[in-house]
Amino acid sequence: MKVVILGAGVIGVTSAWYLAKAGHEVVVIDRQPGPALETSFANAGEISPGYASPWAAPGIPMKAIRWLMMRHAPLILRPGLDMEMVRWVAAMLRNCTSARYALNKSRMVRLAEFSRDQLAGMRTELGIDYDHRERGTLQLFRTQAQLDGSAKDIAVLRDYGIPYEVLDRDGCVGAEPGLSATRERFVGGLRLPNDETGDCQIFTTELAARLQKMGVEFRYDTEIESLAVAQGQIAGVRTNRGMVTGDRYLVALASFSPALLKPLGFRVPVYPVKGYSITADIVDAERAPVSTLLDESYKIAITRLGNRVRVGGMAEISGYSRDLPERRRGTLLYCVDDLFPGAADLSDVSYWCGLRPMTPDGPPILGPTAIPNLYLNTGHGTLGWTMACGSGHVIADIISGRAPEIDADGLSIARYRA
Repeated sequence: MKVVILGAGVIGVTSAWYLAKAGHEVVVIDRQPGPALETSFANAGEISPGYASPWAAPGIPMKAIRWLMMRHAPLILRPGLDMEMVRWVAAMLRNCTSARYALNKSRMVRLAEFSRDQLAGMRTELGIDYDHRERGTLQLFRTQAQLDGSAKDIAVLRDYGIPYEVLDRDGCVGAEPGLSATRERFVGGLRLPNDETGDCQIFTTELAARLQKMGVEFRYDTEIESLAVAQGQIAGVRTNRGMVTGDRYLVALASFSPALLKPLGFRVPVYPVKGYSITADIVDAERAPVSTLLDESYKIAITRLGNRVRVGGMAEISGYSRDLPERRRGTLLYCVDDLFPGAADLSDVSYWCGLRPMTPDGPPILGPTAIPNLYLNTGHGTLGWTMACGSGHVIADIISGRAPEIDADGLSIARYRA
């Protein structure tokens, strides 16, 4: 069977891997000159199943108001005449209940835990080097109120059987020795020892190269214009280089999935939530982070990637804007310099932004559609790197007509009709 995948980010490429392993002929189409050059390019680098949680949670509306007022704001709202933004925000607010949060988190954790196991297996099989580390994630609390408030998160971790450590100031420095010079900035932390880090762009590029050797066809520099429909099924993909046909079609276009699918008559509730990152070379390894640190006050992740440090975060609701305001760069510089001063060369950083494909409830949209030969693998939000391998495995099983190895109930677009 020939499967055409739209999108060569980490979601599309991992899907191609599992489909090729299942014996299918695979073609991947992307407008960029290579893989992982958009949302997957410079994300925070953390693989954190333990932090797989919906943004839509009880108490978030009040927190959001406070965040908007902060100098180094983790949330930025730039409203415009955008009804899709209004619908998405309204739907997200409807999911900020305890019952919906519990349901959505259960779906996300199940997929994220499975994905971590799949990544480990792929790493063993292929031997890909992508600045990978297995040193955990430290969520750092600057105030006692934050530390006390972590009790509800700890209860969730305990319910799901996820290992964790509650650390005092000395424990945080023990986990991240680079914090020794700034220990007065925080009061404690919550560490998830099983979390990992790695460069998503390097991983995806290496995996795509292996797939090409296996016979998977990558059509880069190819604009996807529309989907052709005939007799109730997808008949092909119209591109600027002609029509591409197959037996099955998988949309893995992240934030750009809704625009492609809207002419077919159904709405995909995925909205771009912009994030920013900077990447700098490490100049003093002893002062640098060992793994990933999450600054709870500013919702910023600081991650060690080989001889570099990646600082990423913020959530800007501003449509498809790709501008790079100096103020956002300043927030990232402030966070890393405040906690790891002298660790990296901050005079020469790469500054980037990406559009995270967010669903209003949290879980990605993964599975079949009302069109028999059309499938979706999109809407992973901030957890695309964390969930990529699991999502690729699940969608390959579904397309192949096999039962997925995990329960995929509630992951398809059908949940919104319900």
